[in-house]
Amino acid sequence: MTFDAAQLKNEIVAWIRDWFEENGRGCNAIVGISGGKDSSAVAALCAEALGPARVIGVLMPNGEQHDIDMAELLVRHLGIRHYVFNIRDSFDAMTDTYTAAAGGEMSCQSQMNLGPRLRMTALYLFAQSHNGRVANTCNLSEDWVGYSTKYGDAAGDFSPLSNLTVQEVKAVMRTCNLPEVLVEKVPIDGLCGRTDEDNLGFSYAVLDRYIREGVCEDPDIREKIDRRHFANLFKLKPMPSFAWDAPIRAKTE
Repeated sequence: MTFDAAQLKNEIVAWIRDWFEENGRGCNAIVGISGGKDSSAVAALCAEALGPARVIGVLMPNGEQHDIDMAELLVRHLGIRHYVFNIRDSFDAMTDTYTAAAGGEMSCQSQMNLGPRLRMTALYLFAQSHNGRVANTCNLSEDWVGYSTKYGDAAGDFSPLSNLTVQEVKAVMRTCNLPEVLVEKVPIDGLCGRTDEDNLGFSYAVLDRYIREGVCEDPDIREKIDRRHFANLFKLKPMPSFAWDAPIRAKTE
């Protein structure tokens, strides 16, 4: 299959329009704006699909955010309405309340994932207060190795990028005429201040090639990718439910 970034962008834009027509005619797209490539791409695609007036960006620092200027650049560039919702007080309150209730500090992993879950709560707060639908901003590369927080950034109502690799997202961004500094911004997890690739132990370029071509020349990295993928598949599947064959006679479609 020949990759055509411009055609793909047009198809995503059309898909967003169709989705809103069926699932929220006249509603706004609510996008958490981190300043990274994924939220920038989703905001730009939604602005083209729905018009900038129907896109609301929510900037959600946890106290101080060293790269919030990138988020501010994005919302100015697109001309979308935006709000700053600092989660620091909520984060500290949850941390303190847990410590008091459990008699000890929460685990490091719980603390790292608390921020994304609070941000998703904030996005749904904005969505229900502003006639909105929440955009999921995860991409295929991150999802493939479980690099997302369940019920945090992995949540949402619609997902424009979940079948695109990082390289494909960047190509689509360029067709949206986004500033190059946003396209090539080094991905940082927003949790512990390390780059994504430092945390993963391999580059997105290597991961993307393995996903699309099945080629990974380093057997250790290939094993690491496979191990992360299969260990985190549960994040991508619907919640399991007990199957019972009792009749349902109510209208279902």
